[in-house]
Amino acid sequence: MKLNSLFVVAITMAIPLNTIAKDTQSGGHDAVSDKVITQQRNNLSKNTEGKGFGPQSPRDIDATKGKNTISFGTAPEYSQMNLCNIHFHKNAEHKGGEFTRYAGNGDGHGYMSGYQYNGTLTEKELSPVGKDICPSEHGGLNPGDTIEVHYVHSSAMINPGPTLGACLNESISNPQLRVETQVYVLVNDRKAGDFNQLTKLGKKGGLHQAMNIPNNTGAPIQYAGSTTGPGYNEKGSPFQVTWNVRPNVMKVNIETVGKWCKGNVFNEDHAHGVRNLVTNPDLLSRIAN
Repeated sequence: MKLNSLFVVAITMAIPLNTIAKDTQSGGHDAVSDKVITQQRNNLSKNTEGKGFGPQSPRDIDATKGKNTISFGTAPEYSQMNLCNIHFHKNAEHKGGEFTRYAGNGDGHGYMSGYQYNGTLTEKELSPVGKDICPSEHGGLNPGDTIEVHYVHSSAMINPGPTLGACLNESISNPQLRVETQVYVLVNDRKAGDFNQLTKLGKKGGLHQAMNIPNNTGAPIQYAGSTTGPGYNEKGSPFQVTWNVRPNVMKVNIETVGKWCKGNVFNEDHAHGVRNLVTNPDLLSRIAN
């Protein structure tokens, strides 16, 4: 197969990293039973058993055990890579640190599930803003909501843009990937963090960077995993990703998130769904202490 054909295939396969093409099967918004989630996990185990899949994501970052022995090279520090994409999920995909409260099973397709900030907020921080924030067919955002932001980096020479396709080019269709992860809780407070500043783009040392990724939310938990998104609830992701997940939550002004959704180079205008937490030890890497 010619290189350009391989590149097209890679782009098509790659999109699930930010789940734009994997936020499928929207269905209704009624919560499914535990039996449905158990069956999805059983199907994931069945569909990956003996097929050589590497470690998967998301996971409980407070649990270090894992039996998956497939290894790959740890991606360089994000400051030595190009930022290629930023997107976010409603509720945290990962569990641990200050986001351990289960939001529930959701609709079985990634919405209304995941994990939420386990701290407390004031009545003022939770007061309604009187407008739709990042609206979508699955609903918008409200004060008190938790989001997990993925700052995706690539070793390829690229420019920031929509989907994982922005992380690849014809010269390197299998780049090293790193996701710097920060969980935020949305509040009605103009003194809280400005999401547009937290996602500000620039160049440093000739590399595309998110200039203000938080560095005061705890030492990141690094582990070997995969791409995420609800499209992988019942099948393995074939993509290898080095993850850095910060354990502490930062408060961010919800109105600044709404402003970002109205215009950014990633064409992101809503929150994506979450993949079920991966709990099968055979699909998890070991986290070094």
